[in-house]
Amino acid sequence: MTAAEKLECRECGAEYPLEALYVCERCFGPLEVAYRHEPSADLAGLKRRIQGGPQNIWRYSDFLPLAGGPPGPSSRLTSRSGLPAGCTPLIRADRLAKRLGLGEVWVKNDAANPTHSFKDRVVSVAAARARELGYEVIACASTGNLANSVAAHGAALGMESYVFIPADLEEPKVLATGVYGTRLVAVRGTYDDVNRLCTELCAERDWAFVNVNLRPYYAEGSKTLAFEIAEQLGWELPDRCVVPVASGSLYTKVAKGFEEWLELGLVGGDLPTMNGAQAQGCSPVATAFAEGRDVCRPVRPDTIAKSLAIGNPADGPYALDLARRSGGAIDAVSDDEIRAGIALLAQTTGIFTETAGGVTTAVLTKLAERGDIDRAERVVLFITGEGLKTLDAVRGTFTSYEIEPSLEAFAAAGGAAEAEVEGRTVGEVLDGLFDQFEELRERISEDGGTLRRFVNVYVGGEDIRFLDGLDTPVDDGAEVTILPAVAGG
Repeated sequence: MTAAEKLECRECGAEYPLEALYVCERCFGPLEVAYRHEPSADLAGLKRRIQGGPQNIWRYSDFLPLAGGPPGPSSRLTSRSGLPAGCTPLIRADRLAKRLGLGEVWVKNDAANPTHSFKDRVVSVAAARARELGYEVIACASTGNLANSVAAHGAALGMESYVFIPADLEEPKVLATGVYGTRLVAVRGTYDDVNRLCTELCAERDWAFVNVNLRPYYAEGSKTLAFEIAEQLGWELPDRCVVPVASGSLYTKVAKGFEEWLELGLVGGDLPTMNGAQAQGCSPVATAFAEGRDVCRPVRPDTIAKSLAIGNPADGPYALDLARRSGGAIDAVSDDEIRAGIALLAQTTGIFTETAGGVTTAVLTKLAERGDIDRAERVVLFITGEGLKTLDAVRGTFTSYEIEPSLEAFAAAGGAAEAEVEGRTVGEVLDGLFDQFEELRERISEDGGTLRRFVNVYVGGEDIRFLDGLDTPVDDGAEVTILPAVAGG
């Protein structure tokens, strides 16, 4: 069995009670939930209990930091704790793998969460813990996805919420936050400026800032991605994961989830190779990795991947350590590579990702081109948000054609060809077509020569039923179109 036991400083090891604390009083290091792991004598029974749990993250409640167990009661499809996050698709992406020359690629599509990003996982845990601790207001500093999630969960739970965002955030994310009735505050500055303000407010207001004073609990929600992947792969681990890096919390907590199940014996093997992905316009962790440093120098973000635009990443040192000890790396890609990654994923899998997924897809491409991935490896690509959140990123990246509703116009635009026949009426034109395409006669006309009832014929775009039927005159060069009457609607 597993139980949350205490908060522990990741730097000096100082211990604290399971309260709304996030920083060590001794050394200013970050606090993390520590668990008491007791190996189960009945691993098969534990697996069955997980599989029989609700279809959301609370199936993994034994491994999450709630004092009273899962909020509930929970059914298999819903949870009375608010929005049911998790249990998102893990999709085998054979066409993407073939395009990149890889053997086995899976896409973990966390855009399928209630507010279309992985943030619903972490907010579910933080909000549940906030209620256990007696808070009535939840709040956050956000680059967008977290704003959506906190506002939505606040509405679902009946809790007042405050959301602080950079003033230049993408409009779809702003609209998808304000609609829930939250108190939305746009701050003139970067995410790091917003985060600093919220840290100061945390000391002044009795609010549960999910990613400040509740951050130790909030971060644990990301482990559920690891648990789901292992369960979806038949209680096996992938060989490699490609994960976006903003603060570094998601990246490191996914690994923590794998390690916990390895320790308990629920899965076998080794920790997957962990590859982190950043945008070049905000790549403090990738830069530190490339330069062999153990700490990250803060940067001022300048990238289309705003959800990853954290210039001073809180978990940067731990992300660097994870990349090195797992045999992975942390790479950065340009904005143009991000756009290409969005298109590549969409065109090979049918999944439309926001810019963060363009980052991970572009890094996967770079790893494949560099020869870092063996064809025998099972790779999981993390998609953490929906493409509709960042539509500006794909604006101007493809061509559409506007035409008149005619075959001639379609053909002129590079579409289908057309047949030429002579005739003064529609009936004569059809006879000419029947001479060229004998099988067409039986398909569209009855024995007496009348059209079948589900056949529509148009002359110059006008339905002949409103004209003179088969006797409708056809001018030289006019267009006669035959269509089934069952399309549309």
